[in-house]
Amino acid sequence: MVHQGRDIIQDSGTEAVELVYRPTRADVLQGIRVRERVRGVAPARWIFVVLFAGFAAFTALGGVDAAVLTALSLLTAVLIGATPRIQANQVFRAVSWQGEYRVTVTDAGITVETGHTTLVQRWTLFRGYRETSEHVVLLSRDPGILVVEVEPKRGLRGEEDLDRLRTLLDRHVARV
Repeated sequence: MVHQGRDIIQDSGTEAVELVYRPTRADVLQGIRVRERVRGVAPARWIFVVLFAGFAAFTALGGVDAAVLTALSLLTAVLIGATPRIQANQVFRAVSWQGEYRVTVTDAGITVETGHTTLVQRWTLFRGYRETSEHVVLLSRDPGILVVEVEPKRGLRGEEDLDRLRTLLDRHVARV
């Protein structure tokens, strides 16, 4: 396999937008937060945090006998609230060792290259994207949104590249 899919994206006959960056925990966390908002699970997570914290407060009235239950309820509330950060740390550990990421976005799709991998993604993988102040987050079309592609704007060369990236994204996927 000589081309490994790169020629499909790079030779698509369109002007490419390139990003070069090293992923950070903040990048991954932003992608997870956007995914939570689109899926609508953030409110449910916070409801459980409040319920477990309230239960801990209620059990604290039981005195020393309920200390273990109170502590476990508080720990559960903290872990539920910290779930996005825990997930971001795990994902960051999986992607950070690959070093610099080179992303090419064209009319054919998105190619992500590192020193160790090349990933070619066609537009049909994505349901849409959401832009934040520092990132562009693409979300897969499967029901659980298992694929989240986070593109930090700092990886672009300038504002004109950001405009070209928006144009390409709007041409192929919806804003969500």
